[in-house]
Amino acid sequence: MDVYEKIITTPNENETFQPDEVIALDHLQREKGRFKITAQSGNEVRVFLERGNTLKLGQLLKSQCGKTIQVDYAAEPVMRATAKNWPDFVRACYHLGNRHVRIEIGERSLQILPDHVLAELVESFGLDVKECEAVFIPEPGAYAKQGAFAKHATSEKTATHTHHH
Repeated sequence: MDVYEKIITTPNENETFQPDEVIALDHLQREKGRFKITAQSGNEVRVFLERGNTLKLGQLLKSQCGKTIQVDYAAEPVMRATAKNWPDFVRACYHLGNRHVRIEIGERSLQILPDHVLAELVESFGLDVKECEAVFIPEPGAYAKQGAFAKHATSEKTATHTHHH
């Protein structure tokens, strides 16, 4: 079994590149640093990365013996909710965020993992809810490396203004 331990840079768009394997990962698998999975070729592979990295579409991992594997996103069961207007959409997002629900936000649409209680909540704000299979890319959260907090903390180091609370 090949063990993939290193994230390498993605090839240039103009380069032709053929990875040795491709793995399709759901949102939870993309957040894990260590797991076994069957690649699309049918071969079982093991990923053993430093913790704290979320794998992204097209990213390449390198094995101990020099093979490469490319990350693809897998569809998974989700609830997709769409709003007819912005106020209803904002209220639904607010209440889901208040419950610390993993959420993917689109243009007056959102995706969350299936849950009948949350479906009723979102419908109570006038959104149409449908269950489907789709790629789920939830917002990283306020304290994630690429989230708003990291951007704010970085800008505070170089900013000349101060905040008063």
